[in-house]
Amino acid sequence: MNIGINLFGILRDLKRPEDAAAALKSLKAAGFRFVEPCIAPGPIAGWDHVFWPADRLPDWFRMIREAGLEVFSAHLSGWNPAADRERLKDIAVNLGLRQLVLKCPETLTELSLHQASMAYMRLADTLREADIELLLHNERPDIAARIGGRSAYEHLLSLCLGKVGAQVDAGWALAGGEDPEALLWRLGSRVRSLHYKEIRLGGGEASAVPLGSGNVDLTACFQFARAMGIPQLIDQDAFSDAPGDSPADGLRLLASLVQARVPSVSYLNTLDVETGEVRTLRRFDRVIEAPNWLKGRDCFLYNSEGHIWIYDPRTDTETMIDSGECDNCNNDHVLSPDEQTVAVSHASSGWKVPSRIYTLPVCGGVPKLITPVGPSYLHGWSPDGRELAYCAFREHGGKLEVDIYTIPADGGEETRLTAGGFNDGPEYSPDGKFIWFNSTRSGLMQIWRM
Repeated sequence: MNIGINLFGILRDLKRPEDAAAALKSLKAAGFRFVEPCIAPGPIAGWDHVFWPADRLPDWFRMIREAGLEVFSAHLSGWNPAADRERLKDIAVNLGLRQLVLKCPETLTELSLHQASMAYMRLADTLREADIELLLHNERPDIAARIGGRSAYEHLLSLCLGKVGAQVDAGWALAGGEDPEALLWRLGSRVRSLHYKEIRLGGGEASAVPLGSGNVDLTACFQFARAMGIPQLIDQDAFSDAPGDSPADGLRLLASLVQARVPSVSYLNTLDVETGEVRTLRRFDRVIEAPNWLKGRDCFLYNSEGHIWIYDPRTDTETMIDSGECDNCNNDHVLSPDEQTVAVSHASSGWKVPSRIYTLPVCGGVPKLITPVGPSYLHGWSPDGRELAYCAFREHGGKLEVDIYTIPADGGEETRLTAGGFNDGPEYSPDGKFIWFNSTRSGLMQIWRM
């Protein structure tokens, strides 16, 4: 997933600024792909480790990349958008930034917004010369203030005549009295990235809380971001040691929303490989995935809403099989060669425990854990029934790597088969002599055989 994190809260809580390198490595280990720092034109006493001064940016960015993280956007703090145009462009070009993010001015009047729009558009024009986007980030007052029947934030974006994109903060939108989902869809393609700051409403107050424990409709926001293909960033201001209050917990929560696709319609089809005829067996008012054909019973097995189902086309009926604790299965499930057992990839609700592989009788029953370590995503079952092949995330030499593994079908020691690149989707050849898989080892994702 294209998920990152804003560094303000991470760095602010450091007991020592020199702990930043370890903090960045922990974000990479948790599964984050990129980070978003805050940069300032000069030193801010006591805050240099949070608002990075321009003269130290190369060192900070080198630290980010040494941790294995990407950085393509940065928040601007203390800059003059009119006077610092060329300097900001040079910084962005030298550091490889693709987006710079500004806030609304503190004074939210018609006059101040017009003045700000002129400066922002000039900066946007300068940045565009280097193919860099300028975005506008909202906070609570920008949404609560109304000008001409709409929020000051939307008014300023309109005044910028499409030259400045939007970075919507869903939490601050809610705190300002706006429905984040409605705001996102109103702005549409102008939204270039999304921030998740969780907000809890109550007693006329709005307080920042850990992701998932407030009132922001995370699913609705996630679906918008996925539909638009934009980056998503957790923007939690502070972290403690309380359960559910860590960057990794927030990332796992967002990962669990991948299966949330409501409303959706699915069709179960068959394809005649000789004539090309497509036949629709049934329409479903929800997502179903990855149908397997049970040849011995002329039925179909698929996953939906975290469970495994069997559909009988002769009676047009579907049955959810009893899968015990495995109630959050994804589309990585495989039938055994004798069709008596199904292996599934299951992650606990909320992804507190990452995906692991289980087996259970195809008619339902108690699941058996095969891979104690996760994340593990099943793909293949050997033709002789003895072995499973899967994609797994494991740490090697201090780095998280994604490789192909095998394990006995009844459990045991796993065997690593690949190293280098992102390796996924292992499938056995019908004779069991080869495993086909996807890999980026050559730079592009291509098909390989071993």
